[in-house]
Order: sequence, then C-alpha cells, then structure tokens
Amino acid sequence: MQLYNKLSSKEREELIEQAGEERLTLSFYKYYHLDKPKNFRDYLFINWNTLDVLGRINIAKEGINAQLSVPAKKFDQFKHFLDGIDFLKDVRLNIAIEHYDKSFLKLKIKVRPKIVADGLNDSSFDVTDKGIHVDAKKFNELIEDPNTVLVDMRNHYESEIGHFKNAITPDVDTFRQSLDIIEDDLKDHKEDKNLVMYCTGGIRCEKASAYYKHKGFKKVYQLEGGIIEYARQIKEKSLDNKFFGKNFVFDDRRSEKISEDVISKCHQCGKTCDIHVNCANDGCHLLFIQCEECAKKMDGCCSDVCQDIVHLPYEEQKRMRSGRPAGNRKFKKGRSPVLKFK
Repeated sequence: MQLYNKLSSKEREELIEQAGEERLTLSFYKYYHLDKPKNFRDYLFINWNTLDVLGRINIAKEGINAQLSVPAKKFDQFKHFLDGIDFLKDVRLNIAIEHYDKSFLKLKIKVRPKIVADGLNDSSFDVTDKGIHVDAKKFNELIEDPNTVLVDMRNHYESEIGHFKNAITPDVDTFRQSLDIIEDDLKDHKEDKNLVMYCTGGIRCEKASAYYKHKGFKKVYQLEGGIIEYARQIKEKSLDNKFFGKNFVFDDRRSEKISEDVISKCHQCGKTCDIHVNCANDGCHLLFIQCEECAKKMDGCCSDVCQDIVHLPYEEQKRMRSGRPAGNRKFKKGRSPVLKFK
C-alpha cells in the first residue's frame, strides 16, 4: 500500500507533459475536530493518489487545509469523494482563475499541530464564534463605507504585489504578528468601526475574526473565500474590481493576476515589476521580486555571491550545501540585505 510519493518532481513533470491533459488548481479548508488525524491523512493519500491528485495538504486535530491540482477529467470523481466525507460534503472549493498544469508536482499530506501556523492558544477563546461572512458584492459595499477599516491579514510579501483599495497592509512576516499590531492600532474603535478582513482563501480570517471578537470588536466581517473567490465572483457577476495587482498563491504559479495594475518593483533595480522568483542558488532559495533584465543579468540569483555559486560545478554546489540548514534566508522572503529595493 503506497502512502508516500515515489516519483521525483522532475519525473512527475514529465508525466504531466506526456499526458497533455488539463489540470485544475484549487484549494479548500475546513475546521473540524479529528480524533485520528494520521489515519485520516493515510485515507486521503490512498484515495487521492489513485485520482492523480497533487498538492500540499495539512491535517491536524482541528481540521484540514488543502491546496491541490486535480485532473480536469477527474474533478467529478474528486468532488464525489469529498462529498462522501461527512464534514467535507459541499465544502467550498476555491478554483483558480488562472490554470497551470504544473502548479504542484507531488502529493504531500502532512499531519501538523495546526492547519495554519497562527501561534494562538485556541483554548483561550471560542474559535467557532466567527465574524460575518460576506460575498464580493457586500464586501465592495462595506469597503466604500467611511465607517469601515479594511485589513489585509496576509504577510508583507503577499500584499506587496496586490491588495484591496484603502486596505491596511501590516508589514509583517507572519500571520501571528499582524494580530497584535492590528488590535493595538484599532483599540479605540472596537465598537464604532466595521472591522473587515480578507486573505488569500479565507482560512486566516476564520481564526482572526474569532480572535478579534474575543478581544472586544463588535462589528467583525470577513471576505468569504478570500481573494480567490472574490476574483471569481466579480468576473461572473460583472462587479467592480476593488483589488489592485496580483494575488500571491502558494504553488508554483506564485500569483494570479486580478487586475492589470503593477504596484510593486524589482528588488534589485527598482523597476516596476511583480514577478516573484526563488534565487537560483539552491543553497539560498530566497523569495524576491526580480524583473526580466535583472534575471538575465544575475542568472536568476539574488546576489553576486549566489551568482558565483551557481557557476560552480553541480557537485561542488552540493558539497557546499551539505550539512547546512535548509537555507535560513529562504524564509526571509524579500527581507535580505542584499536586496536594494526591498
């Protein structure tokens, strides 16, 4: 019985190319008490592997958070399987507006302490006492209300390439950091302002809305389905688009274009640009914004040091990485001092 990947990313990529079939990129989450998350994890892997599902999925005692790639022709089978699980029946699926067949190249299902690393003590408040979910139409109305404070619950590297009109975008590296900053900034408006939140797919707002209600905020709202669902609704219902730029996504696409606006700049030369890349040096892998000119000049690297390394023989590069942690800088996501225009 296969419970883990047996193919490398390169092997899987070749199979996808040979198949030549359209794949759908989608995501979903559900908070639910799981008594045996490891058993559920194995159950999902066995069934999804047979459907050629790929993606990154976190399972915890509090539920599931999944980003997936599914063969389009097997979507109905996949949906039927989900509906056969009581707590996932009719779960909202956020389907990407931009399709890329190689958004994921492995099926990784991991058991984690939480489905989102939020750093919160859930026993201190009622996580089910959430804010009011609103669709794109109501969201647009709320954010035009002068009595509304709109907050982006994502991290700096996400909001840097795209965010909603008039949104507060905390300059933070983690979701947990933003919670205290926002509470402190809005401490005098817990009763008189509409606190409206959004994130990529909605999952961070689920926990944040309950947290802020616990902290005394009276009018708490969240964009249902996040930016992903908002983009779908404005297109289907011909609504005004209040989002500027791209939506950062956590797969190999790295982003989805929501509007034609480019609001960020290359971290190396300062030119208008919104293309996220990872440094070509596997020992670094820093996530940053790089324009095409700098990519060519720097061989896809973040610095002269990394550029020198990628010109070394491959075995020498492997030797240099041996025994070292998996590149601490990879998690700094644009904070590195080698980037002039971060």
